[in-house]
Amino acid sequence: MHVMSQKPAVPLVHIETFGCQMNEYDSELVRSLLKREGFQFTEDRECADVILMNTCAIRENAHNKVFTHLSDLRSVKKHRPLVVGVLGCMAQNLKAELPEKEPIVDVLAGPDSYRQLPQLITNAMTLQEQGVDQKRLAVELSEYETYDDIVPERNDGVNAWIAIMRGCDNFCSFCVVPYTRGRERSRNPKGILEEARLCAEQGFKQVTLLGQNVNSYSYDTWDFARLLLEVADVPGLERVRFTSPHPKDFPVDLLKAVSSHPNICKHIHLPVQSGNDRVLEMMNRTYTCSEYLSLVDRIRTMNTQIALTTDIIAGFCSETDEEFSDTIRLVETVRFHSAFIFKYSERKNTIAARKYRDDVPEAVKSERVTALVDLQRKISFDRNREYVGSVVNVLVEGNSKRSSDQGMGKTDGNITAVWEKNGTSVRPGDMVPLSIYDSSASTLYGIAQPQPSSP
Repeated sequence: MHVMSQKPAVPLVHIETFGCQMNEYDSELVRSLLKREGFQFTEDRECADVILMNTCAIRENAHNKVFTHLSDLRSVKKHRPLVVGVLGCMAQNLKAELPEKEPIVDVLAGPDSYRQLPQLITNAMTLQEQGVDQKRLAVELSEYETYDDIVPERNDGVNAWIAIMRGCDNFCSFCVVPYTRGRERSRNPKGILEEARLCAEQGFKQVTLLGQNVNSYSYDTWDFARLLLEVADVPGLERVRFTSPHPKDFPVDLLKAVSSHPNICKHIHLPVQSGNDRVLEMMNRTYTCSEYLSLVDRIRTMNTQIALTTDIIAGFCSETDEEFSDTIRLVETVRFHSAFIFKYSERKNTIAARKYRDDVPEAVKSERVTALVDLQRKISFDRNREYVGSVVNVLVEGNSKRSSDQGMGKTDGNITAVWEKNGTSVRPGDMVPLSIYDSSASTLYGIAQPQPSSP
């Protein structure tokens, strides 16, 4: 007797997340919203009835990864029923052409439309069973959506992301975020603090506050400095980070908060993008190179222990060799602890795509990226050598990539540190003092110091 395999009564969903930390957080929101409606999740996409890709539109590389994954799913979908959904920024930015370019996509949902996902997926599954090929789209931007009432479904770990705002009003000419995530709106601080307290109760030792421009957070009488201090005082949290601020508005109260509160990490990610004033103006960054350097001086005058990291774009429209040299000189002047360095890639619907020609040859862009990476690697190596001979506190994240006999964690300044366990028992979330004896451009190597025993 032939027994037909039974399709599970509850749809199994697999989520793949691409891009930034905000997308990681949004995937946690999506899990929560779908679980409310009875969906279950699997890490094995071969078992999934629904595969959702939470996408990024910022970098070309992220785009290419998504298209590669969609291409892989074509053959899967030929052999079994499968609902494929594209979520997030790419869904929003390519809402017109993506369904045409990739017919296997059944569901499209932008960052403000996740509440509609349960119904979109259910409808798509019903239509698929009926043999009807009809896309389900929800890509309207909202002026109000903050998902403030949704508790994210987090995986266990050391760090928890908390989005304090959504959208962006900066309109940097190279950036697609205002068009994919809408205008800036801040969450109610009450909800943020409640979420931080819940994270502490769940065992997270660190939270990272997220926003496209966190220092423009504003809700009634609350600014970002006040919010940051309140979160840092939540019992059970040992570290608070934030990303990313914008150099255009960095109030002194925020600097004081970072400098003075023991639970606020001494690390500021301060994207500069370029070291040339003409290019900065074309990028609509609204600050000059000298203003950026003045801010760096203020930060370091207030606290010399603050580690600075940055983002840089090489090969922006019409950037000359001499203008690129200005960026090299700025990096040599500031001496960042580390930097994310990218080739400029034109993004659809941005101001730069409409106003400027992407005219720097790819080979030149690659040469400039290589020059910056080589320079920054040398600076990072020298910066990390400064820690040799000192003791730093490291928040344990787990085992090192190289060996389960080694522990791995992050310093207050967000630098990776590794040490030999030597039979000692440390768990993720523990704070371990390390005596640093060596370093590379990316890692500190230490010896775990004896910790005082509990009375």
